[in-house]
Parts: sequence; C-alpha cells; structure tokens
Amino acid sequence: MTTATPTATEHIVLRPQPGKQETFLASSADIAIYGGSAGGGKTWSLLLEPLYHYKTPGFGAVVFRRTFPEIIKKGGMWDESEKLYRALGGIPREGRLEWGFTLNAHQETTINFAHCQHEKDVLSWKGAQIPLIAIDQVESFTEFQFWYLLSRNRSVCGVRPYVRATCNPVPEDDPTGGWLHRLIQWWIDPETGLAIEDRAGVLRWFVRDGEQLIWDDSQESLQARYPQLPAKSLTFIPSRLEDNPILMQVDPGYLGTLLSLPMVERERLHGGNWNVKPSAGFIFNRSWFDIVEAAPVNLITARYWDKAGTDGGGCYTAGVKMGKDMKTGLVYVLDVVRGQWSAGAREQLIRQMAILDGTDTKVYTEQEPGSGGKESAQNSVINLAGFSAYADPVRGNKLKRAYPFSSYAEARNVKLLRGHWNQDYLSELHSFSPDDDGFKDQVDASSGCFNKLALHARSFVMQCAGAVSESGRSSVEAMVQRTGYYWPGDR
Repeated sequence: MTTATPTATEHIVLRPQPGKQETFLASSADIAIYGGSAGGGKTWSLLLEPLYHYKTPGFGAVVFRRTFPEIIKKGGMWDESEKLYRALGGIPREGRLEWGFTLNAHQETTINFAHCQHEKDVLSWKGAQIPLIAIDQVESFTEFQFWYLLSRNRSVCGVRPYVRATCNPVPEDDPTGGWLHRLIQWWIDPETGLAIEDRAGVLRWFVRDGEQLIWDDSQESLQARYPQLPAKSLTFIPSRLEDNPILMQVDPGYLGTLLSLPMVERERLHGGNWNVKPSAGFIFNRSWFDIVEAAPVNLITARYWDKAGTDGGGCYTAGVKMGKDMKTGLVYVLDVVRGQWSAGAREQLIRQMAILDGTDTKVYTEQEPGSGGKESAQNSVINLAGFSAYADPVRGNKLKRAYPFSSYAEARNVKLLRGHWNQDYLSELHSFSPDDDGFKDQVDASSGCFNKLALHARSFVMQCAGAVSESGRSSVEAMVQRTGYYWPGDR
C-alpha cells in the first residue's frame, strides 16, 4: 500500500500497489478472497476496502478477526487502522473498536472491528445489516461462521453488499479451515498445491442446491439451469511477499525470516502451498542430523525429561541431554535415555543421570496440565535437590513446540554424538507427524530441551553484556578464559 505525505495544499493519496493488491481491490466479485503467502499486504488491502464508501450515508463495514487479542495486539489491525483512518478524519472509539466518519450534523459512517472466538459468537449478529463484511485470516473461522456471517451481508444504503477476506493456505483436511481449501479449489493446482496464476481474479458463479454448491463460469448459464436460485460470484487472488515491494524495501530481512521457518510453515507462508501439511520427514528428517565422534568442551548443557509412569508397557519416559557451543552456535544432542519404568524407578534414574551429568547441567521436567501433572513435576524437582532443577509447564501443542528445533535442525545446526541410541532417536524424529499415533516422547523431550537451552544461552549472553557495562572488558575476558565461551562482541 502506498501513501503520500500531504502538504498544506495537497491531498492524502491512498492506493494499492500495482499487481495483486490492485486486482483484489478492483474486483467486482460478491466474495473476493486474497491470500496465500505472508507479507503480501493482505491486511492493509482489507483495511483500505471500506474507504471506497466511507462518505456514503448509511454505509457501514465490520472487520472480523477470530479472537479479540488479534485485533488489539501491537501492530495488529487496530494499530494499522490508525495509520489510515485518522488521516481521513476518522474518530476512534477504542472502547467499541469503532471508527466514525462524520458526514454532517446527523449522519456518519462507521467501520467496526469484531471477533468471533467461539462458533456461537456469530449468532450475536442476528438481525444485523452489514454492507461490507471483511474477514482477516478467514481460514481461522469455521465453515458455519463464514456462511452465517454471509447471511448478514445486506444493504439499504445503495452500496451493493459484498464480502472481502484474506487468508493463508490450509490443507483440505484441516479441521477448522479445510472448508476454505475446498471452496477455492478451482484456483489451486491439485498436484502442486500452488495457485494457478492464470485464474487469479477470475470470477466464478455458484448457487447452493441443498448442501451442495453448484459452480459455473457464466452467471447466465447458471441462472438458466437454476432460475429460482440467485447466483453469487466468487474469486480468489493469490498473494506473495514479492507482490509487496514496499515491505521488502522497508524490511529486507523479512524474506530471510520466512525462509528460516520449518519446512511446512515455509512452504505455506512463503511458497503459498495449499497442500503441504506436517507428515513424516517434513518436520524432522534424518538426513538433517550429522553424527559426530566427539563434541566440543565447555558447552552450555541441559537435560529435559518427558515422563511416563508405566512399568514395562504404555508410554515411554525420555530424557534428552543437549549442549550448545557458544562459539559456533551449533547444538549437540549428547545423550538420550528412554524406557518404561515405574514411577519410583524412574525418579531414581532421573537422579542418577543428574549425578552423571554434573551440576553444570540444568534439569527440566515437563509439567503436564492439571494437579496430577504439577505434583509429579514438583516431586521430580524435590528429588533433584542439590541440582539446578525446574518444572516446565507446557503450553501449545506438540507440533508448535517442535518447530524451533525443527527449523534449527533443517539448517544443519544440530549434531548427534555417536551412541547406541542414535538410530531409535532418528527413527522417531523422522516419523513424527500430528497424525502419527506412535510414540513422541523423544520428540517432546528434544523440543523442550532445545527451547530451554536457547533461553539458557541467551541468559549467558546477557550476563556477558552486563559484565561489560559494569566492570569493563577485563571482566568479560576473565569469563571467556574461565568458560571457553566467546562474547558476541568478539565474533
């Protein structure tokens, strides 16, 4: 999106960037969906859309996100709207998440922001008349929510009611947004999962016959077949970061950020792939890990335990030890212990391993949700009296917790110290996927250890930086001599 800074005699100019943004904002479709890769200028396009009609009496627009924090977070939609709407005379009413544009003493137009966190939240819009419905990240809405909101899309102000939405790719079997994939599948190559560029912005028409959508390339042809069912038009315009040259100029590092994502998220958010999904070999691949005969000395080390309490059956307990080399940034998986033990035998083993690892190795125990999980983790911490031991309350699902480790491993930054555990470890990582019902204990312990090790390493860097500010360079040099680590300023 481009803007021009006005002088005393100039007007503010707001216009889309040439290309996909322009195609989206010029579309005549009843429903236009803009999306694919991250960074394509989707949200700005959505915010600009209501300004076509903000001086029309009786016009109103509602911009939806799935959750309230997504609207108000720093850099979110409300912050971005400030850059557009205030300059055009909009009056913000933050308590109502609303912008008002005064037309005269008795009339104004409004642009509201709203969320539908729970599926039933859309029912609060019963009876509403919304000339423009704008939905950001529509793949996070359920199919019921989308079609119910569409029923609120009506107008008596002279502006033809219409819907605009943005999205990122989701696979067809996604439990929340898979319906969107199926809705726009005509615009997507079924083999590659990529958008078909020749179909970008092309209108198609549909009617609903019972539970089925009937499509046609021509409104006239479709209405001839179903004269009693009014047809709606829909189009899809794919976006990529390269369609937003302003962002690439302002933030040239963002491309590197997208390319550093784990494989699945990189294919979606940079490549715009609608088919890719977590599966065996995509999250972790055994070819990413080199096995080494020795690891450097003076590593920052941690061991993380994913616990189970079944003796001889059921889930496994796994304890993964990693070390980070502050000179190179490489991470070494130093040891993996895995087995099916009773609770008592497990706690005894955890303490034995802490003794072998030494007091310089921090020990973390995954704390499962609920009172039972908290009690079990705290018992392990008590059992490890004399060591740096912590309970780690887990947040998010296993896949999200694994992504940082996955990304680091794909960059060939993770090495395995040769050991009898190597092959079992690599086999579990390689086969890991959300749909796999197999064991994931070594994956969970590895993800937890890597994430904690990263925090531990950052803490060390901050200590070094603090030493410089307080005691000068000599203190850092003494620390380097004692530990063998480099201070980042030396690199």
